[in-house]
Amino acid sequence: MLSSRGSNNAQLHKIPWRYALPHEYDKETNPTGMISFALAEHAPMRAEIANYINTKVEFNVASVAYGSGNDAIVRLRRAVATHLDNLLEPIAPIDPEEVVVASGVTAIGSMLGFTLAEPGDGILISRPAYGRFELDYGVEAGVQMVYANTTAEEAFAPSVVEKYELALRDAQSNGMQIRALLLVNPHNPVGRCYPVETLTGILKFCNKHQLHLISDEVYASCIFDSGDPSAVPFTSILSLSTPELINPDLVHLLYGFSKDFASGGLHLGFLVTQNKPLRQSCNAILRLHSASTAAITIGTTILEDQDFLRNFTAKSQQSLASTYRIATSTLDRECVRYIKGGNAGFFIYIDLSPYLPRDSGNSTTPPEFTLAQKFVNAGVFLHPCEEHGKVPGWFRLVFAQEEDVLREGLRR
Repeated sequence: MLSSRGSNNAQLHKIPWRYALPHEYDKETNPTGMISFALAEHAPMRAEIANYINTKVEFNVASVAYGSGNDAIVRLRRAVATHLDNLLEPIAPIDPEEVVVASGVTAIGSMLGFTLAEPGDGILISRPAYGRFELDYGVEAGVQMVYANTTAEEAFAPSVVEKYELALRDAQSNGMQIRALLLVNPHNPVGRCYPVETLTGILKFCNKHQLHLISDEVYASCIFDSGDPSAVPFTSILSLSTPELINPDLVHLLYGFSKDFASGGLHLGFLVTQNKPLRQSCNAILRLHSASTAAITIGTTILEDQDFLRNFTAKSQQSLASTYRIATSTLDRECVRYIKGGNAGFFIYIDLSPYLPRDSGNSTTPPEFTLAQKFVNAGVFLHPCEEHGKVPGWFRLVFAQEEDVLREGLRR
């Protein structure tokens, strides 16, 4: 009764642990509820952004009209360009015409998969990686994630280019066309930023093979003082991608409101690219992925308020620094290994391999599933096998929680 695509997508719901359990805990109303350390959301800042929207945003006729009937989208593009110029320090100011506005970074991923690749083509990405990219680029576009065989440490070293070369050759030898390389900077799930030398090598690699470089920088202002002197500062790809390193038409940046502004439910994301045919192609399918004019009104108001941006970002970074130190001090005390050098994002990549069940017999069930079920039985959720790590037993722990939630979840 369904198409082949429909049938394949229907099977996704049958894959064990494919979807995360919801957060249900509340200290007062549901103290025994499930605590989820899986959803990458900056929970302590949601009230701040909601209060701003309730008190500062004024809706008008344009806020509920079709976008084509007013200049709201033009105004938002200007605000986005100004904000990203300040935040990313690109080598040249961003032209507002280079900004495509959509209903979130997830939607843009689907649009890029559809416009840059054919069904069955591949996109390179290092390990570990945000597991939902398989859905973002695959559900509608049918594009495959191709994983370079890296450890968490190797992914940030300049030598990662050698791993990309191997993955590219392997894919090509199997008849797969690689269309792009996907970079997440700051990184999800490791919480690190890429060194300039590594970014430069990746730019040269993409230019050499004429691969599109998709730089997902949705955590660009979620940088904080972790107290680790080895932590690498954030560098945007737009501050490095000169024509001498790469054809500008191959570089595409993703940004949105879900992380930096703790408002994933707003569904507002941006693609920044100099590639005019790509923008035209994306605009042709925006009727399926366009942001609501209400979200556009909210986003424009926020981005035009420079005082609020400065204050909100400072509070956000202070909150992340505080909860990061709570989480890492607990992990240190309990002798749980994790990737050091983190200073960005909402997560810590932790090694729970010593606690994996040893006697699995002939079972084909990954041992991470068994361990995750023990956590669930104790009332805390960590998503198993989601990050496609090279070594079994690693989990992403989202520490960007209210302090009472974080401490209770860690206790459990």
